[in-house]
Amino acid sequence: MRDRSDVPPTTLSVDLRDGGVAVEYLDGREVFYHGVPDRAASPLRTAPEVEVHVLVTDADGTGGVLTYVNDRRTHDDVLESTGVGRLLLADGERERLFPGVAVRAREHRVLVDVDFDAVDGRVFVFEENELGERAREVVPGDALDGDGDGGR
Repeated sequence: MRDRSDVPPTTLSVDLRDGGVAVEYLDGREVFYHGVPDRAASPLRTAPEVEVHVLVTDADGTGGVLTYVNDRRTHDDVLESTGVGRLLLADGERERLFPGVAVRAREHRVLVDVDFDAVDGRVFVFEENELGERAREVVPGDALDGDGDGGR
């Protein structure tokens, strides 16, 4: 078994609901990220040592790709059967996750940098650990009007 393996994501069904964001896996199961995502500017910096899931939707918000960043627990075959991707990064490493969306690992955190000229849809970042979960949508800084913290 390999130590590191990146898994490419497959387009999945997305449902942006009042109470959160639902993503339907290829096998028919659904994951629901609770709560209306807070808005944050790019680059978004996650909390240290949390599970990071990045969802990039299409323009109408009904489909998208979901990628786990630095998830080392989920087996490749599980990811492949669900359509979820995985990208593993070493500290300081930066990779393109999706056209217009890059991620970088830095000091046990993930930085998500979005080029809004290259992304037609929306970018959501979900952070989870045993203490809870947090959902954020990455938006242009001028769209915040003072209501976002950029994850800092």
